[in-house]
Amino acid sequence: MYQDFKSHLQAELASIEEAGLFKNERIIITPQGAAIRVSDGKEVLNFCANNYLGLSNSPALKEAAKNAIDSHGYGMSSVRFICGTQDLHKQLEAAIAKFFGTEDTILYAACFDANGGLFEPLLTAEDAIISDSLNHASIIDGVRLCKAVRYRYANADMADLEEQLKKAQAQRFRLIVTDGVFSMDGNVAPMDKIYELANKYNAMVMIDESHSAGVVGETGRGVTELFNLRGKFEIITGTLGKAFGGAIGGFTTGKKEIIAMLRQRSRPYLFSNSIPPMVAAAGIKMFEMIDETNDLQDKLHENTKYFVSKMIAAGFDIKPTESAICAVMLYDAKLSQDVANKLLDEGIYVTGFYYPVVPKGEARIRVQISAAHEKEHLDKCIAAFTKVGKELGVI
Repeated sequence: MYQDFKSHLQAELASIEEAGLFKNERIIITPQGAAIRVSDGKEVLNFCANNYLGLSNSPALKEAAKNAIDSHGYGMSSVRFICGTQDLHKQLEAAIAKFFGTEDTILYAACFDANGGLFEPLLTAEDAIISDSLNHASIIDGVRLCKAVRYRYANADMADLEEQLKKAQAQRFRLIVTDGVFSMDGNVAPMDKIYELANKYNAMVMIDESHSAGVVGETGRGVTELFNLRGKFEIITGTLGKAFGGAIGGFTTGKKEIIAMLRQRSRPYLFSNSIPPMVAAAGIKMFEMIDETNDLQDKLHENTKYFVSKMIAAGFDIKPTESAICAVMLYDAKLSQDVANKLLDEGIYVTGFYYPVVPKGEARIRVQISAAHEKEHLDKCIAAFTKVGKELGVI
């Protein structure tokens, strides 16, 4: 049987490569940062990491992690309800709740697990989920595991959301589900209008803050801060793997009864190991640092504003953004890879995004700005984009 299956896979892989959609992994041999070295020894500037606050190689976080290995060990070898809960896990959960202005928090191995384990324990076939069309794949997969009636509205389209909410009045409970920042475009969900519609049509709201927490809002507390609605929504999910240090770990934070039910019935929580003590300790330290100063958020906002304005002035087609994501639209999958490869030759590490990560015909390079970038890094990236863009007829 496997010989036939092998031939099938080989043909599928060949077709993916022929279509210009094959994903190759570049190898980094240094810690994550603004400047990195790849496997051929070349030093490049990284503009495609989720390292928004530049904390992935933070000395303070590394020290906290090292100390936790000495005091609390390397791993837990258990799920939370058996013998996998340390004081560090509870302290981190409390820190996350304080940061977002919520009542309680539950930790997961990743936000993919948080989203995957969210809907099925809470909603049944009597209920409704109304989901934004550009929500992350983890939300889509989590919704698939739930028997709730599904409605979908066009990205950030409040008229369409209202129409779906009208239809969903037939169900018992209604949950509006949206990313805070949409990861491929960088736009922010209009949470003020979503909040109004939720109240009007008696619905709850869930927000995935993975690309907005640490980034959006004056102090980086996400879209609820941006719209002055902290503590007003029922559910927030997010990750420690982006702005918050870039390691691993996800969470759901929100109303205490919801968190309590997830502890009882959320399968990724019940059947997966606890996050390592060193990750929890570094997370606690990270939230302490963010409480002490807003310097990193301020620098990130300044860097993003500068970079986007210069790229638009250079003639690039940039999606409107309110985050640290700058989508440079190229539309053609092969062109996005060619641009990325030529930029690597210029010392700029970026990646082309194309189907199935984005819709067909919507290929792009997603540039992600970090507080770790200095002005000279931004200028070098802009100059390289301009040079390559002219060479390939993009601008």
